[in-house]
Amino acid sequence: MATTIAISGKGGSGKTTVAAMIIRALLDRSGGAVLGVDADPNSCLGLTMGVQPASTVAELREQARSKKPGSDTLGKGLDKVRSLEYGIQQALTEAEGFDLLTMGRPEGPDCYCAVNNFLRRFIDELGSAYGFMVVDNEAGMEHLSRRTTNNIDLLCIVTESTPVGVITAKRIFELAKRLPISVKEIGIVWNRSENVKQLEAIESLGCVPYDEAVFDASMQNKTIFDVEQDSSAFLAVRKILQQKLSLEEV
Repeated sequence: MATTIAISGKGGSGKTTVAAMIIRALLDRSGGAVLGVDADPNSCLGLTMGVQPASTVAELREQARSKKPGSDTLGKGLDKVRSLEYGIQQALTEAEGFDLLTMGRPEGPDCYCAVNNFLRRFIDELGSAYGFMVVDNEAGMEHLSRRTTNNIDLLCIVTESTPVGVITAKRIFELAKRLPISVKEIGIVWNRSENVKQLEAIESLGCVPYDEAVFDASMQNKTIFDVEQDSSAFLAVRKILQQKLSLEEV
């Protein structure tokens, strides 16, 4: 099974950028294919990594719901679940060294429950094909309450060292402990911060300092691969992975 790293945090904390840096750091080590899962309906992970997804899970679900069983689109003898599973296989976007699966946003007011349930099951099945899986979740705690992610090796709660950021991190930590999800280790990644004091009951995975190079790449519509490997932020992310996943080659 893949080593699964889930990224959580409040909006604006930089969690997607941290997720992208984690994927890049994993790509720099030898062996082990990487799957990036953009489980945020805002779908920015692909943009951060210079990948345009061919389709999203939500789009495929809408297409499956609009077709009658037995139609040519679904294929004779295929039910909607099997058709959706086939569609997701086709929706995996191949990039250099990694694949990307994007959840997307369903049209209209429909709830995400069906998409989340299917995505969770599909992710579990995909695990055997990859060495690492990095899941960029939507902001806040909704993805945990829906149990979009399950069987997590490392849950990174990305936050800044502001009062609101600290409160949000504590709430995500407490919710993750209550829900019936398997999380081996949880910790805070202090983004755009340095020398942050350890919070009670929550381990600090490390600090990722503010990095002008990362900011400039974002402002200039560049990708995480345009940032130099010796940037302070990227080095900090590599260090976290080395310490928490014992990846000496990262």
